Amino acid sequence: MEVALRRPAAAICRRIHPQRSLTAAAIASSRPYSSRPSRPPPNYPGHVPLNTIERAALAIGSGVMSFLNPRRGDLIAAFAEATATPYFIHRLRDAMLASPTGRRILRDRPRITSTTLNLPYLRSLPSGTVGHTYIAWLDREGVSPDTRSAVRYIDDEECAYVMQRYRECHDFYHALTGLPVVREGEVALKAFEFANTLLPMTGLSVFAAATLKPSERARFVDTYLPWAVRNGLRSKEVINVYWEEELERDVHDLRRELGVEPPPDLREIRRKEREERKRAKQKTAP
Repeated sequence: MEVALRRPAAAICRRIHPQRSLTAAAIASSRPYSSRPSRPPPNYPGHVPLNTIERAALAIGSGVMSFLNPRRGDLIAAFAEATATPYFIHRLRDAMLASPTGRRILRDRPRITSTTLNLPYLRSLPSGTVGHTYIAWLDREGVSPDTRSAVRYIDDEECAYVMQRYRECHDFYHALTGLPVVREGEVALKAFEFANTLLPMTGLSVFAAATLKPSERARFVDTYLPWAVRNGLRSKEVINVYWEEELERDVHDLRRELGVEPPPDLREIRRKEREERKRAKQKTAP
């Protein structure tokens, strides 16, 4: 009886699709995947287009993991890209378009690497120049300009370059302010960058101050956060500095032109604290 009931349906199906039998596989293969959203093609080499859900998942996942492990530069980079679009990175791009120097940077598309900068030449520059200050900071901190991740998750090709430029200029901001790469220095610089660029990642990174030691957190709140807000807001847009053309310039003159005053020397403060702890430990030792 069951077979007889199935035959009419099968016969009807054969009339509609003479070359197909009424099976689950045939039905599945005959359905177009129109309900599945197709991923658009990449807009530039390395680009990974994301839909809204994927971008939100990337932002949450990379944000949580980078907070737990601030040394994961790849996660911080992904978090920056997932949270920068669409308004914030467009605002930074528009700031460059409003500046003659920024427009030249967007036209020339320079990259900051150990090859494009000629690091041996920077070491030969006089002390106090921008280039020598930058290379001295790199050597002291053991940092290379070749470690910056390529932008992947920003859809607009020009805005992707703006993010890449910001990322590759980050070490120049370190050198300009003298802040070291220790967590305390990174949090202070991110606060400065947020006040200056408004990129969400830089602002959210300030919450990493909660992971600092109590003495470091107090110093950040009392000294470096006020410095960051004051200087970040009043200074010119640092994204518009054509660093490659400023290398032979006096670093103090550039700071004055930008309106950036260097903060208290954090590396020296931390060195003195270590010496004080060492002396205190020696006094209490039997």
